[in-house]
Amino acid sequence: MRALWTTPGAAALVEGPDPVPGPGEVLVRTLHSGISRGTEALVFRGGVPATQAAEMRAPFQEGEFPGPVKYGYLNVGRTAAGEVVFCLYPHQDVYAVPPSALVPVPDDVPAARAVLAGTVETAVNALWDAGPRVGDRIAVVGAGMVGCCVAALLSDIPGVRVQVVDPRDRSAVLAPWGVSCVDDPAEDCDLVFHTSGTSAGLQRSLDLLGVEGSVIELSWYGDAPVSVQLGGAFHPRRLTVRSSQVGMVAGARRARWGYADRMALALRLLADPRFDAVITDAVPFSALAERLPGILGEPSGLCVRVDY
Repeated sequence: MRALWTTPGAAALVEGPDPVPGPGEVLVRTLHSGISRGTEALVFRGGVPATQAAEMRAPFQEGEFPGPVKYGYLNVGRTAAGEVVFCLYPHQDVYAVPPSALVPVPDDVPAARAVLAGTVETAVNALWDAGPRVGDRIAVVGAGMVGCCVAALLSDIPGVRVQVVDPRDRSAVLAPWGVSCVDDPAEDCDLVFHTSGTSAGLQRSLDLLGVEGSVIELSWYGDAPVSVQLGGAFHPRRLTVRSSQVGMVAGARRARWGYADRMALALRLLADPRFDAVITDAVPFSALAERLPGILGEPSGLCVRVDY
């Protein structure tokens, strides 16, 4: 067994004994995993605040922040019975978990695309939090993995105007959904989804809102300070900033939807081949430790898939 472990600024593949499934556990051999750039970059630089260590802990994490730590949560593998499954497991080539930790990947979803399930799940939860309506004028500020998936889901709502705001050109990624990436977005938005992880992006989001508009904040800043101007139009326009975090099912759905239901929905949505555009690179697992610093430091990429 090999697994990726990190300390601030460094990564290594660590070998260990192959896991032996306990009573009721399932052995899974990894096919692919995905690098969640924003969160894993935060962990890699040691930026998880001590006060948030418990909330930031991944389901099958080993070690404590800032490290050494085995971290990650976008894993697609195959069971001994031959079933392809998604699991919130770190970058490791073989592992044993309870069956309740596994979500079957639908037959019409390629395993290589299924690594996006956790990201699409985050986007689904954000839309549940926001409650976009037919015809809404919406902006997405920040076109990373989460921002692109949010824009993709929004594009299928009838009559909506979706604009993506990002200094990087995401036209090739967003074109299949008919979404535009603009430098000078129209204002008077009903909703703005913010995913850039920067103070400037949050300020831009507020500036784009119309009266009674809302920013849905998906960014995770870690220990970085955030500064925005709450004078000017913030109070007269009665603007709102609302956090959306995938660790809880959105309140509007919590009474009827569980975590497994939400993840199963995300996987069904990934039957759409347009999501392949969100995976912009692939790396063999054997080279992951060596290439991780460059991957996390590259601002232009989206999801990097790890092939086992």
